[in-house]
Amino acid sequence: MTAPPATVVWRSISPKYFWLRLAVLAAWTLVFAVAAIVAAVLVSGWFLLAAFAVLALGALRAVFVRRSVRAWGYAERAEDLLVRHGLLVRRLSIVPYARMQFVDVTAGPLERAAGLATVTLHTAAAASDASVPGLEAAEATRLRDRLAALGEIREEGL
Repeated sequence: MTAPPATVVWRSISPKYFWLRLAVLAAWTLVFAVAAIVAAVLVSGWFLLAAFAVLALGALRAVFVRRSVRAWGYAERAEDLLVRHGLLVRRLSIVPYARMQFVDVTAGPLERAAGLATVTLHTAAAASDASVPGLEAAEATRLRDRLAALGEIREEGL
């Protein structure tokens, strides 16, 4: 991957997104740990090992959740939008404003409760779609409106 120019000003996603992902991880970890404990009581004590394994894997995953949320970023340039993410496989998507067909803002129930939204940029080539999760709702709206305006200025796409 070629690094973007040093003049690019990266914006990070909201820290609330980390807490949201951590809460979801904790909920699923607890569900599986409780299921393993119930199985240990009803079936065999060996399921306690499964419960400890689930808790250990949940704690390890929490470390990676923090790092993966910090890896997300986006930058607005004059002609395109840059989106980066990934830990092991780093990905940099460059989406020219003139190639965008539409911009989608979504927010599930947990995201709405946290005041967050996800902005997805759609292009003619499905492989070049990009999304930026974990944006504050106001920032997501601002970015959507800016991208729509820039697409109209270029008289293509949107």
